[in-house]
Amino acid sequence: MSKIDREKAIGRRRFLKGATAAGAVLGAPAASAEPVPASSTAPSSPPLPDIARETMPPPADPVQQTSSGADFMLDVLKTFDFDYVTETPASTFRGLHEAIINYGENKKPEMLSCCHEEIAVAMAHGYAKIEGRPLPVLVQSTVGLQHASMALYNAYCDQVPIYMIAGNTVDVTVRGLSFESPHSAIDPAVVVRDFVKWDDQPASLQHFAESAVRAYKVATTPPMAPVLLSVDSELQENPIPNPAALHIPKLSHVTFPQGDSAAIAETAQVLVKAENPVIVADRLARTPAGMARLVELAELLQCPVVDTGARSNFPNRHPLCHSGRSGAVIAQADVILGLELSDFWGTMHAFGDRIVRRARPITKPGVRTIGIGVRDLFIKANYQEFMRYQEVDLSIAADAEECLPSLIEQVKRLIDTDRKAAFEARGKRLAAIHNAMVEGWKADATIGWDTSPITLGRLCAELYDQIKNDDWSMVGNGIRVTWPRRLWNFDKHYRWIGSSGGAGVGYNAPASLGAALANRKYGRLSVAIQGDGDLMMAPGTLWTAAHHQIPILYVMHNNRAWHQELMYVQAMANRHGRGIQNTHIGTTITDPNIDYAMIAKAMGVYAEGPITNPKDLAPALKRALAVVRKGQPALVDAVVEPR
Repeated sequence: MSKIDREKAIGRRRFLKGATAAGAVLGAPAASAEPVPASSTAPSSPPLPDIARETMPPPADPVQQTSSGADFMLDVLKTFDFDYVTETPASTFRGLHEAIINYGENKKPEMLSCCHEEIAVAMAHGYAKIEGRPLPVLVQSTVGLQHASMALYNAYCDQVPIYMIAGNTVDVTVRGLSFESPHSAIDPAVVVRDFVKWDDQPASLQHFAESAVRAYKVATTPPMAPVLLSVDSELQENPIPNPAALHIPKLSHVTFPQGDSAAIAETAQVLVKAENPVIVADRLARTPAGMARLVELAELLQCPVVDTGARSNFPNRHPLCHSGRSGAVIAQADVILGLELSDFWGTMHAFGDRIVRRARPITKPGVRTIGIGVRDLFIKANYQEFMRYQEVDLSIAADAEECLPSLIEQVKRLIDTDRKAAFEARGKRLAAIHNAMVEGWKADATIGWDTSPITLGRLCAELYDQIKNDDWSMVGNGIRVTWPRRLWNFDKHYRWIGSSGGAGVGYNAPASLGAALANRKYGRLSVAIQGDGDLMMAPGTLWTAAHHQIPILYVMHNNRAWHQELMYVQAMANRHGRGIQNTHIGTTITDPNIDYAMIAKAMGVYAEGPITNPKDLAPALKRALAVVRKGQPALVDAVVEPR
């Protein structure tokens, strides 16, 4: 088949190629399939406006193409059992787009429409932290990938697998329209290569099949991280030269790395002999088993656990949970066991920068430190998410969740009667401290109960009171409000999924929606506390929620400022003795105040607010939750004090 014939051979993809479709896009009149005989009696039709010509289907083509490379690509992707694929449409992956919705009938994966590539990636980020496996994300190779890069960086820092496919037109001789060259690149992945785990640009369909399987394997092997395949548009759109020669490799099971048996035995001995051991867990719990195993280990040792909140690692109402007094227990520790810590140095130091930057150690001299985690298995040079270097006495490069069963068995063997009695006495002391701490938090939550703006304590207490009997999941807390972890009962792994990883603003709204999507099939009630500055980064998230009927309640923490940055600027002003009267400039979201309920309604989401009277909060939450329980998204805009 000649090049000209191939360009006409489009069949069900007739809108993808051919001079007719190109002419329509450019606003030129479409050529008729057959000449129309002139009639002297028929009235002449007025010329169609450009917009009408652009939206009319092209005439039937003389040659039909019954399959494409994208069909095979979709067959490969279906072997991973993806439920959804997120995307913002782009011409460079139009072949794969069409294959998904027609050849694949828009089922497994079902296409989710997003108004920005950052939304598409962040939704996949949140989904993966609930479901435990990635979603594919389709992006355009240059401008689309640039839009997606911030969200991709968040996922990289958070050790979350993202399966990204970037469409790209490699051959300059087939780029027809004016935008196709600036939307193409020789090496698209170079933009994000410093924060993806692996990338490839397949040169053939068989190459795609092998790289696609490898990409899934790489992304989901700890340390998990995003991967990227750059897929040529011609490879997607053209017919398959020899279907019989293609083969889809089997995705082999990967056994996650476990620690050396001698090192695990040594860790058990150190923990059993310690008088004041402390366990600090960060990104430990990949699955529900992670939380259960950590509870078993802590109860064996009757030692305090500090959960940093990067995942839901430990039940916050367990008497051994001392996350709320982490500084005190770490200061008393003679042994610190860090599980998947991203910042061991920060765990052992106090840092302040309100006046000048200074740090000091908070641990006792001679404290024994042990780290179990995959951080040492993968590190790159440019971006500094690996934090400061901390000397650790024993570092075990392995997946901590996988190591816990063997560590638990070793600890069981070493506990004799005397140590068991000592552990029980320690556990009673810790339980008393924990209970007093929780009662103090409950009392603190009532301070300023009836004031306006609404206090964070009341906001979180009122919300929990209405969801506590549901199977709830807090899928987003982008402003890191601590009240829920003081007042709510986080007893399951899906109750909380952590934050962005890279502290990139704009994560919370779409990631919460992705997590809510994952929760939908389980019938869980998804709620998110949503910062105002974060929502304005990606307000189109609300449209996707309405369009795909994803049930979630967004409760706006509307404080009309980026308050963390406001405080930083105030600290600088105080440092220079210049006063804080101007620090609102560039840090506040006022004049005008944004009506988030109106924005949500315009996107098709049920919404109420802005609510300033605290007495109106509970009724508004009740009405919004009724909408969510029926399977729809809702938003309550509450004007709340700074966190």
